[in-house]
Amino acid sequence: MRIALFITCFNDTMFPSTGRAVITLLERLGHTVEFPQAQTCCGQMHFNTGYRPETLPMVRRFAEVFEEYDAVVTPSGSCAGMVRDYHAVVAGQYGDAALGEAVGRVAPRVHELSEFLVDVLGVTDVGAYFPHRVTYHPTCHSLRMLRVGDRPLRLLRAVKGIDLVELPDAESCCGFGGTFALKNPDVSNAMLADKMRHVLDTGAEYLCAGDNSCLMHVGGGLSRLRTGVGTLHLAEILAATEGGVR
Repeated sequence: MRIALFITCFNDTMFPSTGRAVITLLERLGHTVEFPQAQTCCGQMHFNTGYRPETLPMVRRFAEVFEEYDAVVTPSGSCAGMVRDYHAVVAGQYGDAALGEAVGRVAPRVHELSEFLVDVLGVTDVGAYFPHRVTYHPTCHSLRMLRVGDRPLRLLRAVKGIDLVELPDAESCCGFGGTFALKNPDVSNAMLADKMRHVLDTGAEYLCAGDNSCLMHVGGGLSRLRTGVGTLHLAEILAATEGGVR
């Protein structure tokens, strides 16, 4: 099986360690992961802010770059949801029949990391070791668009040494929502305050999620309050082993 990493532009720019963690994890499980350097943005920012015709070149590029792979893995439920749910919409409205067919072939092969591990590879125990108190936030796109369910939690529960604690009101949004946080800062900050309170109530050392965008938002708030609570992407916890970092 030929596997490609779709790192997403956000991770590539802000959190490259997450992409490296995905590769470390999958290689430990015996798989070779390729990184197509021609990949660009999935177009979600343009699509969500009303620039839908401008999204077309990115949809076309994505289909071309990842056409040859059997599976495309991404550490982002948000971007996976964009590709699987909305690339076909853009191709249908502004593209052509050939692009629609290409999207129809490629989009179903795109998997958020926990989906790929549990559903495609059939594993939950990935050999991770992380002796810390952790709570998990299910991000909106992974929860509501992809419906990953308890897959991330099943993976975390199998991590050796972890003290996994339930996050109160876990399914509530953290308030980020991309440009929502910029356009509606007061509402966003109120939602963030609720989420931070629930995180602190758990006594966790780390907040974990499958999208770094949400972790950046919540982590920024936790840092400004000097809480000492860190944030880590799911991939980084799963990539951790005994004797490794942390």
